[in-house]
Amino acid sequence: MFITCLDLEGVLVPEIWIAFADASGIPELRITTRDEPDYDKLMKYRINILKEHKLGLKEIQETIAKIDPMPGAKEFLDNLRSICQVIIISDTFTQFASPLMAKLGYPTIFCNSLEVGANDEIIGYKMRVENSKLTTVKALQSIGYDTIASGDSFNDLGMIKASKAGYLFRSTEKIIKDYPQFPAFTEYSQLLNAIKEVISK
Repeated sequence: MFITCLDLEGVLVPEIWIAFADASGIPELRITTRDEPDYDKLMKYRINILKEHKLGLKEIQETIAKIDPMPGAKEFLDNLRSICQVIIISDTFTQFASPLMAKLGYPTIFCNSLEVGANDEIIGYKMRVENSKLTTVKALQSIGYDTIASGDSFNDLGMIKASKAGYLFRSTEKIIKDYPQFPAFTEYSQLLNAIKEVISK
C-alpha cells in the first residue's frame, strides 16, 4: 500500500513567507528553506524581523487570505488522491495552512504550530516532532506503507531519500545539481505520471 507525501509550499501553493515579504516590503523575509537548511535558525531570524517591524500573525494571515494554490495544483491533488492516499507534510503552521487547505479541498496535512502572545505577536513555534518529514515517513513505513515523496527544498530531502520513490518538484538549480539521483519535475502531469508508474508496478 502506498502513501504519497507532499510538501506544501513551493509544490502546491506559493511560498507564504515570500508572499508576505512582498506584501510587507521586507525583502529579508524572502529567505526560505530553499536557502537556509537550518529550520530553527530560519524561524528565529523571521520572528526577530517580525518583532522589529511590530508585525504579527494577523498581518501574515491577511496575506495568506489572498494566496491561491498554484495553477493546476488542486486538480493534481484530486487526481493523485483518486489513486492513492496522500498526506501533505509541511514545516508550516496550522495558523497559516488552514485557509489554504480549504482551497485545496481539505487534504490531510501534518504541520507545526505557532506560539502566539499578546496582540497577535508570534513569540515562538512548536514542531510537531523533530525532523518531522523524515520522522513521519519512517512512522508510515513502520505501519506497513510504502511511501512516495516529493518536495522542493532542503527540508524535504530526508523524506525523499527515505521513500521507495522520491522526486524533486520545482526545486532550485543547486538542489537539482547536488541530488541528481532524484528525478526533477516542473509540471504536475510529469509528477503524477511518475507516481502512477511506481504504484502500477
